[in-house]
Formats: sequence, C-alpha cells, structure tokens
Amino acid sequence: MKRYRFDEQLRSESGAVRLVGVDEAGRGPLAGPVVSAAVILPEKPSQALKEIKDSKKLTPMMRERLYEVVRENAVCTAVGWAGPREVDRFNILQATFLSMKRALNRIQLPLEDSLVVVDGNRVIPGVKAPQCAVISGDDRSLSVACASVIAKVVRDRWLQVLSRRHPEYGFERHKGYGTKDHYHAIERVGPCVEHRMTFLSRVL
Repeated sequence: MKRYRFDEQLRSESGAVRLVGVDEAGRGPLAGPVVSAAVILPEKPSQALKEIKDSKKLTPMMRERLYEVVRENAVCTAVGWAGPREVDRFNILQATFLSMKRALNRIQLPLEDSLVVVDGNRVIPGVKAPQCAVISGDDRSLSVACASVIAKVVRDRWLQVLSRRHPEYGFERHKGYGTKDHYHAIERVGPCVEHRMTFLSRVL
C-alpha cells in the first residue's frame, strides 16, 4: 500500500518505534466541535485498510464502513475535541491543537518513542513527543488517513445527535457548515449554543 510505504519511510528515517497519525474534522463549520483523532497502526497493516484515503474523498457510507475497519485493525485509536465555546475563546487554530492534544492524551502507549505525524503544515504546540507535519498528510500517510476517517465519522455522528436537540437548523444535512439553508435558519430563529459566535459575522 502506497500510503503505508510513506509511513514506513517516515518511521525508518526518524528511528521511531511507531507512528501516530493525527488529523481533524470540523475546522470550517459554523457550529459544532472540532474533532481530532490519533491512530496507531500495526507494523504490517491488514489489506482491509487498502481502501482508506482522505475522508473528504469518501462517501458517507464508505466512511462509516471504513471507520469500523480502522477500529478493528488499528493498534490504538483515540479521539479528542474542542467545543464551540473553546473555538470562540481560543480561535479555531488553537482549538484544533487542543483537540489534537486531547486525542494524544488518550493514547494508551508511550509517545516518547513514537513519531506523531500531523496533517497540515504545523506541529502541535506543547507535545513532548517527536512530531512532523505533512501537507496533504491525509492523502499521503495511511495513519493520518485513518485518523481522518475516525475524526470525520465521530463528528458527523455527533452532529446527528445535535440535529435531534436542535431540529430547526438541519445539522443532519449540512453538519454545521455554512450552507444557504443553514444561514437562513440562523436568520430565522437565531443561533443556538452549538454555534461558533466568532464565525457568524455574516448573519449577526
């Protein structure tokens, strides 16, 4: 698998015992948390993971199925998130880092001898483990792609829960993103506690 060969090269060059892929979902929406996942794969991952790629390139049905495949085949998966008030308080970048650190804190293996591979162009501040940032990591690294799927499915499932609590916004359809229908709902009934107030300058 091409993406796993990329991981193997990173691990070999760094001398790390294992790789921890980290990615997030939900930086852009008007509502809901930003969710991050951390995933450790075995040294010889199952061929069942060969379909894994950047979650944005998968259909919702494929993501749901592959979520279970990752959970079944990974050595460890962990999730962390930062809620809308934390997004407002710290800004979206710092809230994303916070969600990533929370995911890493739930990993039940030592991180000191691991390499944390972060999707994007920045490493996570305040993490003692060795790190590297990989632009388009969710498309190049199997570990990061698996984290992408986990984060996206967990966030989408949570937005389904929020849609039942706040049915007037249609969270189950747009997952909190700034669609025309979502903006119209905010204009009609105002924001709820799940909205990121710092993101709503267009309608408030």
